[in-house]
Amino acid sequence: MAEIFEYSDRLNSPVEAFYCSSDGLRLPVAAHWHYFVEMLYMLEGSVTVICNGVPYKLTPGKLLLIPPQVVHSITHDNNHSFLYTCIKYSASHIRLVEGYLPNLHMLFQKLMQREVPPLLFSAEEFFYQTSDNLSTDRLSPINNTVCNLMKDIINEVDQRPYGYLTLIFSRLTALILEILRLWYNCGIPLQTELPTETDTYSIQDVAIYIDKHSSEDLKVDDLAGMCNMSYSYFAKVFHRQYGQSCKQYIEFIRLTKAENLLLFTNYDLNTIAEETGFSDSSHLIRCFRRLYHITPKQYRLQHLSDA
Repeated sequence: MAEIFEYSDRLNSPVEAFYCSSDGLRLPVAAHWHYFVEMLYMLEGSVTVICNGVPYKLTPGKLLLIPPQVVHSITHDNNHSFLYTCIKYSASHIRLVEGYLPNLHMLFQKLMQREVPPLLFSAEEFFYQTSDNLSTDRLSPINNTVCNLMKDIINEVDQRPYGYLTLIFSRLTALILEILRLWYNCGIPLQTELPTETDTYSIQDVAIYIDKHSSEDLKVDDLAGMCNMSYSYFAKVFHRQYGQSCKQYIEFIRLTKAENLLLFTNYDLNTIAEETGFSDSSHLIRCFRRLYHITPKQYRLQHLSDA
């Protein structure tokens, strides 16, 4: 079974920026995950982005922040045309210098533990939006709108003028800070517990291993041993990192791959169950229905009718 992890060469390509349109991108986009932050800004039409099972409808003027390690896919809302900007970058390039500001990686993980993580924003919520009361262009020389901010970043990546990365990450840092202010003003606690570097990298390695070997018989005891951790400490660190138990995460990855096979192949349920690590089709149906609230067959038929 193919992995859903999307590799990125963060050393040679620390930021990617481009347009996605109905002319060049065929929806749905299969579920996948990666270690970089992704931002989508809708220009025309609409799409629905599903992040860890939670749907977010992107309409013109909406910005969606997809944190690292979040499994996400993109589906049609209708058969109409669409156009949006996509920017991908490493959170490690965002410099929050004040000591009281949160560790972004840990904050993103904490937010994803909420029932509906606050990831969707309107352009009007940011200081980039023009207003009668704003007399100073705080982001000169670019126009102070989120739309133009995204377009300017794409232009910087395309043309790569002198100092383009410094300019891009200064813009993105300012945007992230505005998002932090929105979360703070909504009463969302931003303080995070810093993990040890060893814990973080060990758990990340396990996530990639689970993705590669999800069709096999995975035991949490064995995964804990790979990290040289006791079962109880591994369970605590894993839950802190992903907001769910390791067993739940394994099932989620298997169901995500089953969803991709339902959407992009004609495999029957027995084959899908075998490919994704479920004991049989009944086990797959039971777990799928618990997460998606419909059967795999109903899910496939529903999305075929939407295509």
